[in-house]
Amino acid sequence: METDYGKFLIGKSHTGKGAGFDPLWMPDKLFDFQRDLVQWALSIGRAAIFADCGMGKTAMQLTWAENVVRHTNKPVIVLTPLAVGPQTVKESAKFGIESDFSKSGLGKTNIVVTNYESLHNFDPALFGGVVLDESSILKSFEGAYRNHINEFMKHIPYRLLATATAAPNDYTELGTSSEALGGLGFMDMLNKFFKNDKNNSGLRRSYGEAPEFRFKGHAELPFWRWVTSWARAVRMPSDLGYDNGGFVLPPLREHDHLIEAQSAQEGALFNLAAIRLPEQREERKRTIKERCEFAADKLSDRTRTALAWCDLNDEAKELCRVIPDAVEVSGSDSDESKIEKFNAFIEGQIRVLVTKPKIGALGLNFQHCDHISFFPSHSYEQYYQAIRRCWRFGQKNPVDVELIYTEGQQRVMKNLQRKAKAADEMFARIVNEMNNSLAIHKVNKHTNQLEVPTWLS
Repeated sequence: METDYGKFLIGKSHTGKGAGFDPLWMPDKLFDFQRDLVQWALSIGRAAIFADCGMGKTAMQLTWAENVVRHTNKPVIVLTPLAVGPQTVKESAKFGIESDFSKSGLGKTNIVVTNYESLHNFDPALFGGVVLDESSILKSFEGAYRNHINEFMKHIPYRLLATATAAPNDYTELGTSSEALGGLGFMDMLNKFFKNDKNNSGLRRSYGEAPEFRFKGHAELPFWRWVTSWARAVRMPSDLGYDNGGFVLPPLREHDHLIEAQSAQEGALFNLAAIRLPEQREERKRTIKERCEFAADKLSDRTRTALAWCDLNDEAKELCRVIPDAVEVSGSDSDESKIEKFNAFIEGQIRVLVTKPKIGALGLNFQHCDHISFFPSHSYEQYYQAIRRCWRFGQKNPVDVELIYTEGQQRVMKNLQRKAKAADEMFARIVNEMNNSLAIHKVNKHTNQLEVPTWLS
């Protein structure tokens, strides 16, 4: 009876089902922990790898794709953010994997790399596998386009999501990932594990907003066990039991700079605290000149390559005006122009690059750069991704980050600190359950052998 009841409980749980295969090929250049993750992802067929920046997601997803090609005798499509595609193709050559970049719907090799915006040109029936690189980008697309991606993936048997950690406390993003993999749907996840105290259907999907949903009683542990049945998370090799070796980063030095506004709000005798979002936005626009001039002064060392992040068009224009050797990558640039400028920066032809996180903060490798200026916003993920373009494995120097904000943005800074703590806690929970010897769905040695805890034996 006890054994039957244990099987009943396992059958009722929401877990990823093993529909994969054993790897057919592994490149020698992969680290042990990377081989481990690829083997696990292939073994369940549809998986997510939440690996920190610089942990080798590109190498892992290309190895996964090559194995799916050999197993299915069909091509694999790899979707990437703009400008990351050519970088992915270049990386594949290092591992002896053939790939090519295409936006036309046709590929010259069995691994076809394209950007998300070109997906409509491709026929899903042609592919045996699909990879979503920097899959957290899904939440930035409009609902119709996100649905188009999910609909495209429904026709493809093997699927892999690859990104850094999900947004802090944004459990809805995990539901979006599961839905893309063909698992428990987003709304089903909410109904299964969460309670809406406000009894409304509104979901705060913006960066870092506190979710309106909280865990149902006793649902938190089953939730994390469900996540770890289809996802693996790693910030350091030691999370998987390996030695960290060369994956120890140089110091990150964050320098806070509180800038005094030179003018007060319209109609005010002196500068008032910006508490609400409209007031914070107004102060941000009003202080562009002093903030940009301060950034220019901090990035003035011509011996150092620098990256100046901004959010407003006027900030970008002012940064380029006060930094003579700065070049902007703007949203109005053509795709070809953006790629050309990013490559010129990587190759050292541009000393200071100016751009927005939504344009250049996903997937690009800027390990050659060790000096950053950043105007904080409420988006923790944008800050995290922007900093990790430079502060990533492969960076040889300490990375200096100049955080430049006004008095009214001190609340923004506190919010970022709160979200950073929440992100660490969420990631720790995933890793804890991933390695928890009592987890019902723990995968032993990255196979599909289920371990049943002693209290069910």
